[in-house]
Amino acid sequence: MSASAQVSVVVPTLRRPAELERALRSVLAQTGVNGRLISIVIADNDPAASAETTVLRLRDEASVELIYRHVPRPGVATARNAALAETKAPLIAFLDDDEVASPGWLAALIDAQAQTGADAVFGPIQGRAPDARPWLRPYLERFFGRQGPAATGLVEHGFGCGNSLMVRATALPGPAPFDVSADQSGGEDDALFAALASRGGRFGWAADAWVEEYAPAHRATLTYALARAFAYGQGPSQTAAKTGDWPAVARWMLIGAAQAVAFGAAALALTLVLSPRRADMLDRAARGVGKLFWMKGLEPHFYGARELARLDAKRA
Repeated sequence: MSASAQVSVVVPTLRRPAELERALRSVLAQTGVNGRLISIVIADNDPAASAETTVLRLRDEASVELIYRHVPRPGVATARNAALAETKAPLIAFLDDDEVASPGWLAALIDAQAQTGADAVFGPIQGRAPDARPWLRPYLERFFGRQGPAATGLVEHGFGCGNSLMVRATALPGPAPFDVSADQSGGEDDALFAALASRGGRFGWAADAWVEEYAPAHRATLTYALARAFAYGQGPSQTAAKTGDWPAVARWMLIGAAQAVAFGAAALALTLVLSPRRADMLDRAARGVGKLFWMKGLEPHFYGARELARLDAKRA
C-alpha cells in the first residue's frame, strides 16, 4: 500500500449519542496522520436517526469530512456495509461507538500496515467497566479488552473488527463484504477474516494503536459476558460448518466438551469459596459449551433489532 494512501474511519452507532460524540472527538484529535484521514463515516443504525443531531453539530468544528449515513434497518453488518458505500478510500479503519481512540491510534495502525504489508491490522484495547460490581470489574475489563504481542508485526489470525485497519481491495471485497445473516448475533467479522485467511490474506498487529472500550451498565454484568463467551465459543464450530469441514466441527465439539467439563468443575469449586476467579472459569466453560451447541437458531442476539428493543423498553 502506498505510503500516502488515504483512509476513512467507519463508526457504526445505535442510539448512543454521548458515547458517539466521545468516540468522534477522539478521532478528530488524531495526530501524525499528515492529511491522510479524509473522512469519518457514521452509520446511524437507529430507525429514528438519533445520531444525526450529534454529527451535524460536530461538523462545524471538524477538520475532516463527517459523512452521516442513516441505516434504518438495525444490524451490525448492514451498518458497516452501508458505511463502506459512502467512501472510496483505499484504507478503512473501524472504531466502535463505545471506544475512545488514543491520539496516535490511527497513525500507529497506518504505520503497522506499511511495515507488515498485512491486509488487516488490529490494535490493543483497554477494557473499562466503571459500573461493574467491584469483584467482577477486573474480569470484565479483561473481557472487553484485547491483548496481543508486545511488538508490531504479523500475527496468525484476525481479531474483532473494532480497532482495526483494512486494505479495502483485499480485505473488504465487493459492495457488501460483511455477512448480513449475522446482523443480530454478530460474528460477521469472524466470517470476513476466515474468508480472508482462505485467500492467503495476512493479519498484522499494531502494538501502539490503543483504544479504550467502555462497557455500558447493562453489559457490565456476568450474565451478559457469559452469553458473549458462549457466542465466541460457537465461532470455530460455525466457521468449520459453513465450509463443510465436518471433521473440524467434530474436533471443535470434542474440545468444547472437554472445556465445559474441566472449566465447569473449576468454576463450581471457586464459586463455593466466592473466589473472583470463578468468572474466568465460567467464561471458559461457556466457550466450551458454545463449541458444542453451535447449531443455527442457538445464537444469542446482541445487536440489531434485539438491542433496539432493549433500548426501547428502557426508555418506556
